[in-house]
Amino acid sequence: MSLLAGLQSINIALRFLLELCSLFAVGYWGYKTGESLVVQWILAVGGPLVLAVIWGLMGSPKAPIKLSEPFYFILEIIVFGLPVLLLALLGKNELAWFIGIVVVINKILMIIWKQ
Repeated sequence: MSLLAGLQSINIALRFLLELCSLFAVGYWGYKTGESLVVQWILAVGGPLVLAVIWGLMGSPKAPIKLSEPFYFILEIIVFGLPVLLLALLGKNELAWFIGIVVVINKILMIIWKQ
């Protein structure tokens, strides 16, 4: 395997980790913002579940519904930008910045490498 192929594989793996971070951040936000224990758990489980279903249906590589490019990009902004916003709202600014920067670098590399 060439160095470039290895870096491209790492970038794809990073994309999957960013998807998991998105789910975790939405769940964390839901748990922290719920007013009662029941609402906390509904948001902590329901938020990531809704996000996962939407991404699985329209955004993942094997999605049954293929969106055209402008709509796919908007979905990516929502799926990968929402956690950044939610973490910032919770006061986790450093983490929000870190994830946001990694998401942007990952997307740039995906465009360059046509992944």
